[in-house]
Amino acid sequence: MKFLTNEVKIALVAIVGIVILFFGMQFLKGLTMFSSDNNYYARFGDVSGLSASSPVYANGYKVGVVEGINYDYNDPSNIVAVIGLDSKLSLPKGTTAEISSDLLGNVKLELKFGPNPVDLISKGDTIQGGAQQGLMAKAGEMIPQVEQMLPKLDSILASLNTLMADPAIKNSLHNVDEITANLTTTTNELNQLSASLNRQMPQMLTKADGVLANTEGLTRQLNDMDLASTMQKVDATMLNVEQATARLNSNEGTLGLLMRDPGLYNNLNATMQSADSLLIDLRQHPKRYVHFSVFGKKDN
Repeated sequence: MKFLTNEVKIALVAIVGIVILFFGMQFLKGLTMFSSDNNYYARFGDVSGLSASSPVYANGYKVGVVEGINYDYNDPSNIVAVIGLDSKLSLPKGTTAEISSDLLGNVKLELKFGPNPVDLISKGDTIQGGAQQGLMAKAGEMIPQVEQMLPKLDSILASLNTLMADPAIKNSLHNVDEITANLTTTTNELNQLSASLNRQMPQMLTKADGVLANTEGLTRQLNDMDLASTMQKVDATMLNVEQATARLNSNEGTLGLLMRDPGLYNNLNATMQSADSLLIDLRQHPKRYVHFSVFGKKDN
């Protein structure tokens, strides 16, 4: 009787398929069946979606996998996760495990190493676990503060609505528009003025050069002048003026006497009045002073 019958062959193929399927599922879960991983235990009060085959990371690098989770029905707050870590990895005392998740909902375990790298945890020891606060947890903590801010925000919005309804605001905005238009016009005029100045700048520079040349010529003429002799002449002229002024202020000379002797002035004034009266009488009665006769003088 042959041993490898069709039924035996089918059974062997089925067994091999089951074994391959089992190892394939373990591989897909991230579990290593023939590796020398070290097993540690992490105690949690809430696993928060952690499950077997969840990856374990240290400083962002995958160092192991969660091999299983033991739930204590008598003490629901005591949940122990079995984690398999690379045998090359050593855990300092004080190391903790934190459950974290990304935006897509993928849950992983993060190892936070203790401060002393010399004092190590033995293989099979238990470390303390916890849950890392994500963005949603932090947002949830902010909700009470947001609720306290809502009445203030309502008051601020009401004040803003009242302020925006004020006609003065609209007038101010209208004035701002006008000011902006005026500034635009002024800017255009300044641009035109600048362009005009740029066109006229060569001529202005030429005229400036001419003025500078004339100034230099005048400076040379002033330098060539004999300022000493000129100042001597000015001093002599001022001396003559002072002497003439002194004579006028003294009693010497006719002008000085006229200016300082009132009697002489009064006499001259009386003489001028007498001469004026004489001329008037001579004009009115010339025969009193001049007599012409062909036949001789006629007695009056």
